[in-house]
Amino acid sequence: EVQLVESGGGLVQAGGSLRLSCAASGFTFDDYAIGWFRQAPGKEREGLSFISAHGSAYFDDSVKDRFTISRDNEKNTVYLQMNSLKPEDTAVYYCAAAFSGPYSDWNLYDYWGQGTQVTVSS
Repeated sequence: EVQLVESGGGLVQAGGSLRLSCAASGFTFDDYAIGWFRQAPGKEREGLSFISAHGSAYFDDSVKDRFTISRDNEKNTVYLQMNSLKPEDTAVYYCAAAFSGPYSDWNLYDYWGQGTQVTVSS
């Protein structure tokens, strides 16, 4: 069974940091790119950061100076380090896996996690 499980979300004050984890199982993790997306109530899902199977990282302009992404293929896990968080970062954060990615288009991802809530208070 394919699973992507996000963790690490929570409530943080503006300016704080969180590290999200995405633990994968049930597929050949090394062959897949992983993307992080978020969706706030009433808003479109947006892509934040993506990492290829070989570790090349990409960022949306909205987060490139604040977020970093990394992967540990031994642990089948991808991390999203989020610093200098702002209230507008409040959303449900999802990780997703794409064969032959990464892609900024969420429609091209094969597997999705259930999401983790991030709330940034002002």
